[in-house]
Amino acid sequence: MKIFSAKQLGEADKVTTEKENISSLDLMERAGTQIFNWLHQRMKGAQVPIHIFCGIGNNGGDGLVLGRMLIEHGYNVTIYIANFTDKRSKCFLINYDRIKEVSKKWPLLMTSEDDFPEIEPEDIVVDAIFGIGLNRAPEGWLKPLIQHINKNSAFTLSIDIPSGLYPNQPLDDADAVVRANHTLTFQAPKLAFLLPETGKFVPYFEVLDIGLDREFLAKTEPLAQLIAKGEARSFYRQREKYTYKNVYGHSVIVAGSYGKIGAAVLSGRSAFKTGAGLVTLFVPKCGYNIVQTSLPEAMVVTDASETKITHISLGFEPTAIGVGMGIGTEAETVSALKALFKNTKASLVIDADALNCIAENPDLLELLPKNSVLTPHPGELKRLIGEWQNDYEKLDKAKAYSKKHKVVLVIKGSNTVTVYEGKLYINTSGNPGMATAGSGDVLTGIITGLISQKYDPLLASVFGVYLHGSAGNLYAQEQGFEALMAGDITAKLGEAYLDLFRQEENETTQQN
Repeated sequence: MKIFSAKQLGEADKVTTEKENISSLDLMERAGTQIFNWLHQRMKGAQVPIHIFCGIGNNGGDGLVLGRMLIEHGYNVTIYIANFTDKRSKCFLINYDRIKEVSKKWPLLMTSEDDFPEIEPEDIVVDAIFGIGLNRAPEGWLKPLIQHINKNSAFTLSIDIPSGLYPNQPLDDADAVVRANHTLTFQAPKLAFLLPETGKFVPYFEVLDIGLDREFLAKTEPLAQLIAKGEARSFYRQREKYTYKNVYGHSVIVAGSYGKIGAAVLSGRSAFKTGAGLVTLFVPKCGYNIVQTSLPEAMVVTDASETKITHISLGFEPTAIGVGMGIGTEAETVSALKALFKNTKASLVIDADALNCIAENPDLLELLPKNSVLTPHPGELKRLIGEWQNDYEKLDKAKAYSKKHKVVLVIKGSNTVTVYEGKLYINTSGNPGMATAGSGDVLTGIITGLISQKYDPLLASVFGVYLHGSAGNLYAQEQGFEALMAGDITAKLGEAYLDLFRQEENETTQQN
């Protein structure tokens, strides 16, 4: 699914009305009907008080359409207009007049804090104050209005976007944003829904298709691509019946030091469970017995050193190499990485301490094979690209870094973002339980295993991130977030593959 800017969606509105020979008012009616259908299906006529807060633009017009339809169906509705200016959109004014046709109860005009209504915990609040066209933080009594909505425990539904939030630019004032329980957004998710600083305002959202012109949307280059089950399903490549292990590649995991051999085991097992035909673990000598015992399917090659990686010598050319987990950053290890980067012909997946070695020794970047995959968590990313002021600057810096060094950058987080050649791929699977030791080691093994099977490094990264999150979700659904350990993610990888082909009745997107 594509993620568009506010400007692009505005252009899509215009193209749709022109090609279908309809008015903006018709499009607003279409959007309001979708929201009504969603709410009506769930409330089924329940007489819970519904408070609809409308602005005086097109988002407010959507709220008026919803209010009119709810009134027509006998719901207990009160509509409030945030009357903060005399400038009103044409569509808003027309829908304001249409309320006359269905009710003698006119919308209540609010002009100050004295007009704020009482809201009970069992009520429902609909936020239709500001839409995606907002270009500055709410001021005056509008900010207290938003805070009034937020302080109540009533269920809050935002239309298109929580009021006060920008769809694709940094936040100005976090205290002037509606904290919605649920958001119904039109046609496509907004980038702000999926970034750490702003995603907290959108814990759950669903996308409503309002029929914007499909040709225009298909041809328009988006801000980002959202990766959900449908996209991940299309990445999967089925195995042929007549085949053998060498077809699926030879993964090497270079990992571990004294006390950290578990990182190698987690990565190696994950490469196997993802489908690699062969897996070899390169570890210090102290890891030999541990690996042979805990992962008998793997082959083991050891460093000359008992406790750390000092010289990486394999005696064969693998298909893909995952490197860095638990190896430390000592000078001898840096030298070993330098030789590996310079001499290998295999695809590289670089994580953890190998990333820290690169940050401390930037000359290593020049030795990386093209399309190497780097998988930093936020702290490692800062060491690579420097500090950032907000999530949007972070993404800009990440895109520049990826393009300059010709690498795939996997920025781990709640919605992991894969960056390559200026493009963003945002993952939807995963949960807070995956914030646990070893989870990143598992991801490195997954991506390495996919590359071994001849998945392109970018595709392996995007697909691998989705499988990683999906496996974590499958475990958490059974045992809860808190019980999730890294090895549990690996154990659920087989089920994650199967889950790609399970059809859900309602595939909605949620922030966990």
